[in-house]
Amino acid sequence: MVGFNKVILIGNLTRNPELRYTPSGTPVVNFPLAVNRRYKQADDQKEEVCYVDIVVFGRQAEHCGQYLSKGDGAIVDGRLQQRRWETEDGQKRSKHEVVAQTVTFLPKKSPSGSSMGGATDDASYETEDYYSEPIP
Repeated sequence: MVGFNKVILIGNLTRNPELRYTPSGTPVVNFPLAVNRRYKQADDQKEEVCYVDIVVFGRQAEHCGQYLSKGDGAIVDGRLQQRRWETEDGQKRSKHEVVAQTVTFLPKKSPSGSSMGGATDDASYETEDYYSEPIP
């Protein structure tokens, strides 16, 4: 069976990125992304928000930790992954998250609402071979 696992999201960070390092020294950053969807229902304009956890590895993780903060916009291109684990009291848990291959920083907004120049320089970073498992 052939599979295809590709996710592209555009949204805003709901918290500052958390940069950590694996025991082998590989940088890894986590941050939640809020993705809005607007739609019309009858005569009302509705909006729903989907919160997605993002994981980034390698040099790109360090850049995200250094340059992104709560409220910033980002485009995330990656793959969906499910993690499973068991708690200390034996309960099984699972979680879906997106493992980013590229993160593009969106221009920051000034207090007046216009884009600030220079915010997109070197905004997209390709992931190097820092993943602990192969990317299909």
